[in-house]
Amino acid sequence: MVKPDKSRYVYLYLPSAEEKARWDDLAKKAGVPLTKFVIEIVENALADDEEFKPRGELTKEISALRKEVKDLRDELKLKNIVLDKYETELKRYRSAAFLMDDFEGTRTHNKELVELLKRSGTIDNYRILEALGIDPKDSDLVKAISHQLEDMEAYGMIASSSKGWKWLG
Repeated sequence: MVKPDKSRYVYLYLPSAEEKARWDDLAKKAGVPLTKFVIEIVENALADDEEFKPRGELTKEISALRKEVKDLRDELKLKNIVLDKYETELKRYRSAAFLMDDFEGTRTHNKELVELLKRSGTIDNYRILEALGIDPKDSDLVKAISHQLEDMEAYGMIASSSKGWKWLG
């Protein structure tokens, strides 16, 4: 008979006798002694996580990651604000020709507006502004879109109805 080696013992104190009984039952269902059951569970857990880290280290890492996520969200929020301002300025620049009464030359219609009208069937003014991301309070951009719609109607590309604008082609 093999004599147990005391240097290989690990003492484990469970939170309650019920917990130990639960572990014993699980080991019996698995058909192995409790010692082998615990060893197998621990080894599987370690194999799943080759870079085993103590709880304190994981807590610090999670805290650092949360801070990084917060910083990135703040940076993204700031960049989105700047991007929105640039997009608004770009819309204003592209629609400038439709805001000038004495404009001479060629005007280019908003490509998004044309595509929106083509695919929408009939669409009202509010939905057009919403789809193009134009604030209804921005009177210059609303006026520019209105002028573009009127021009397209004059060319026979669209028709106005009580339900909105309809693409004719």
